[in-house]
Amino acid sequence: MTGDEHLDLTERLRRQVTRLERVLAADARLPVEFEETHLPAWLRPTEGEQRLTVSLAVLAAIALQVVLPSEFALRPHLLLPALEVALLIGLFAANPVRITRESRLLRSTSLSMIAVISLGNAISAVLLVRHLVDGSAGNSAGTLLATGATIWGTNVITFALWYWELDRGGPAARAKGGNPYPDFLFTQMTAPELSPPNWEPAFLDYLYLSFTNATAFSPTDVMPLRRWAKMLMLCQSAVSIVAVALVISRAVNIFK
Repeated sequence: MTGDEHLDLTERLRRQVTRLERVLAADARLPVEFEETHLPAWLRPTEGEQRLTVSLAVLAAIALQVVLPSEFALRPHLLLPALEVALLIGLFAANPVRITRESRLLRSTSLSMIAVISLGNAISAVLLVRHLVDGSAGNSAGTLLATGATIWGTNVITFALWYWELDRGGPAARAKGGNPYPDFLFTQMTAPELSPPNWEPAFLDYLYLSFTNATAFSPTDVMPLRRWAKMLMLCQSAVSIVAVALVISRAVNIFK
């Protein structure tokens, strides 16, 4: 074999190796490209949900607890709201922009904050029912309706936080796309062709779920799939029915 033939063979081998490397690289990228172009956002890793929306909702719930009359709140009145603000600050410091960091401490802190809000609102609801039953709720229909609306609104936000935090392990876990089995079935999941490819459930979707469940007392377009989700929605409907029925009936009697 002459020198020119040897160089020509070497060049052909080099080209074949280059083509083989390109084929192997394309095969390695195929799963990632398929995931990015075919899987909906709620099934694949994403950049994480923004912290601002849920933080504003928590602040709204805290504000509603602060403006509630003291006879319908745990005393000292500002004890639970102050604890909720402290927990919110810790969560905001850990994930100030997008909720991507995941740890047992952060999840425990988030669940504790929601539990404290729930405790405060449950105490307020019990006190309201007690005052309505024994007739010590006052004779002002406007004040009574405002108090009932405050407790009802806090209830809506509280259950929205529970749904948002518990569905598929929470927002940080959902951002990783590791759990393909949703606890709540949204319309966009059953009809992906009618939603943008980057759609995934966010806090406002769970807030809508909580509001409709509190007003219709049953699921509307979001279906609970797990037993815990069904029981949680059952509890919210029961609380809403009792609060709305008692407050409105008492207010009507006062107007008469």
